Amino acid sequence: MALPSLSFLFIFSVSHSIPFIVIHGIGDQCSNRGVKKFTQQLSSFSGAEGYFSLFLQPVGNGSWDSWFKPLKEQAEIVCEKVKQVKELKEGYNIVGLSQVKNFISLGGPHTGTASVPICGIFCVLADTLIKGEVYSSYIQEHLAPSGYLKLPNAIPDYLENCRFLPVLNNEIPDKRNSTYKERFSSLQNLVLIMLEHDTVLIPRETSWFGYYPDGYFKPDWIGLRTLDEDGKVHFISVPGNHLGISQEDMKSL
Repeated sequence: MALPSLSFLFIFSVSHSIPFIVIHGIGDQCSNRGVKKFTQQLSSFSGAEGYFSLFLQPVGNGSWDSWFKPLKEQAEIVCEKVKQVKELKEGYNIVGLSQVKNFISLGGPHTGTASVPICGIFCVLADTLIKGEVYSSYIQEHLAPSGYLKLPNAIPDYLENCRFLPVLNNEIPDKRNSTYKERFSSLQNLVLIMLEHDTVLIPRETSWFGYYPDGYFKPDWIGLRTLDEDGKVHFISVPGNHLGISQEDMKSL
């Protein structure tokens, strides 16, 4: 797929006065060398100033809480921390590993994932718990990945009992929040980066808001179609496994 003419580093560099924040993924923490290096590289390439949000002060107990603190609670903590940073009052960009101007997502499970990734002891434990009953109250309250695990053969149960993603994506009939759509569709740019050899996200097209059966665009419940029709959605595909974007691709996008 050809790269869009509007790069995500260009989005950053349009105005050096607009800072960005990096929100790391599950199993990671702000003190990890990879997160720090990634943020430093983006600052260096773009000339914009980067901040951590989960990172200004860690949310709870680092990678452990990224697994076992409910996603809604994690999101609320991040929002409160961002509100306290005066440098972000005039707007900011988000890079995902309101006043958001541009949202850049690298390998994000936007429409869910059908499987828990294989990534060490946390994943083994999570997989064991999930095989019990992923949409039970206990699992939903104590295991963060259950908030975006979307089993294709259990969609009614997912919509009724999954406590994070169906709400975030406005999927629940008769409970759709027009404010979500209004805020999301007000983005200036939405940049979705998919890793071509991603074995963590199932399917990898979830990074582009695609999912089973064929990755088509969903109804416009959160304003995604509105953004796309306005030419504000940029689909980027790069080589590599999950989050394995090379420095060369970061510079050239």
